[in-house]
Parts: sequence; structure tokens; C-alpha cells
Amino acid sequence: MEEQKTQKNLMEAFAGESQANRKYLAYSKKAEADGLINAAKLFKAASDAETLHALKHFEVAGKIGSTTDNLKDAVNGETHEYQDMYPGFLETAKAENNKGAINSFTFAMKAEEVHARLYQEALENLDQTEEIFYYLCPVCGNIEKEVPDKCSICGVSGSKFIKY
Repeated sequence: MEEQKTQKNLMEAFAGESQANRKYLAYSKKAEADGLINAAKLFKAASDAETLHALKHFEVAGKIGSTTDNLKDAVNGETHEYQDMYPGFLETAKAENNKGAINSFTFAMKAEEVHARLYQEALENLDQTEEIFYYLCPVCGNIEKEVPDKCSICGVSGSKFIKY
């Protein structure tokens, strides 16, 4: 019984630390935009610390499998998001005429579909040794294998994409 409670606690801690990571990163970007570099640096350091905590909880919970299993999990997660989760969120945002949420959910939904496809491709080509580069749209989260002229989801210039 205690082990089951510990497992539940590890996953709750993982979720909390993961959310804190993103929240502090957002706070860091805001402080930086406000010209408050010391606060920005503190929030960024705390964000990275929360990531360390989250990763350790996830590891100890035994949630990291083989790369094949992790890719399958990623395909399933991204597919759920673009097929099931975001369409409902988008419908609610439209009903409430929340334009910011409509844009946010639309961008995420379209990007998650791309992510699912890329994870599936990676799974099918796991033994490929030729290095692939990925390019991230910093506005909507779209990922491409080549720098586009402009993002196919949000239209931002390809020159803004971040190389991985």
C-alpha cells in the first residue's frame, strides 16, 4: 500500500515541479522583457532547478522506458492532444469567444499533430545514423526538418526558427 502511495506522490511531485518549471520560465521572460535582469536570472535558475526535481521524480517512478517505448508513448500522447484534448478546449474557447485561447489552442493542436508525425517517423527510422536537424517555431511550437520560408501554422518567418 505504501509503495503505491509513494508512486502516486512521485507522479504528483513530477506534475507540480513540471508546472513550476514552466511558470518560472514565463516569469523569467517577463522580468527580462521588463529589463529586470536579476529577477530574470533568479527565475531562470529556479526553473532549471524545478526541471532537475521533475526529471528525478519521473526517473525514480520508473516512467522512462526504452527509446522505442518512449517514442510510442510520445506518439500516443501527442495524438491524444491533437485528436481529443485540444478540439474540446477549442470548442469551449470559441463558445466563450476567448480569442487568445482560440489562437493558443489552435496553434498547439496543429503543432501536436506535427509532433506525433515526427515521433512516428523517428520510431520507424530508429536505426538511421545520418544526423537530422529539427527547427522549432518560437511562436506556435511547430517543428520542421528544414527551415521553411514561413511557418505553415502561424506564418512567422523561417529566419526565427530555432535549430536543434
